[in-house]
Amino acid sequence: MPDSTPPEARPEARPDTAPDTVIDIPTDARPVPFRGGGFRPRRHPFLAPLVLLILLGLWQLGSSSGFISPIAMPAPKDVLIAFRDLITTGTLWTNLSISLYRLLTGWLLGAALGITVGLMIGLFSQARSAALPIVSALFPVPKIALLPLFIIWFGIGEGSKVATILFGTFFPTVISTYAGVDAVDRGLIRMGQSFGLKWTSIVRKIIIPGAMPGILSGFRISFSIAIVLLVAAEMIGAQHGIGAYILMAGAIFNLGELFAGVIILSAIGLVGSWLIGKAEKRLLDWRA
Repeated sequence: MPDSTPPEARPEARPDTAPDTVIDIPTDARPVPFRGGGFRPRRHPFLAPLVLLILLGLWQLGSSSGFISPIAMPAPKDVLIAFRDLITTGTLWTNLSISLYRLLTGWLLGAALGITVGLMIGLFSQARSAALPIVSALFPVPKIALLPLFIIWFGIGEGSKVATILFGTFFPTVISTYAGVDAVDRGLIRMGQSFGLKWTSIVRKIIIPGAMPGILSGFRISFSIAIVLLVAAEMIGAQHGIGAYILMAGAIFNLGELFAGVIILSAIGLVGSWLIGKAEKRLLDWRA
């Protein structure tokens, strides 16, 4: 049967293969750099030591020239002498071991309880309705103000100091944990439900890994709070520890020993932050 379609309505015949297109590249063209790094930070391992050396040099220069008064800030050599005395007399390990025991015991217990309660608030509506108002009401209370109450409950010994640190680290961990659970993409949860995953598998494989960035960020905050509460608790009711050592140095106006104690606390915070960073690289490698 002949084709009755008018010639002007028929599709034009096209070749099976299109001719190759030639693109003229300018002679002064430069390659475009890769821009898909996702704001991944680059490591500069020598930058922090360099800045530290510069600050130490300025500190020494100001002390030597008299620009920095020895009444306001000791010279670096006085701090080094204080460290030497701490090491030779064994006072460093005595105070440091006691403070680390109090700090790690209180922080680990507070973090463990905080994660547990935070997951319950994030996963169960009943727990959120019951516990979240209490957490919100008690979180702003200065925890060191409750130390006299803890001394009445647990005595003047280690119990009151550990309880102060535990109580202070519990609440930021709870808030960061349930906020991390709320931040998990609901589409991933629905996808797991569509594939028939059990509730426990969804929590273990989707919700906890998705909430881990918030939990680890809460660890950084709670560890810093734990150091502050440790020093305050040791200054109020302790004979040994870094906080008690700083209080004694301030009472006799020995700025070298006072700064040595502050540097020890800074080192503890730096080591704790480094360990949490290692945990982030290990637990959050799926984000790379």
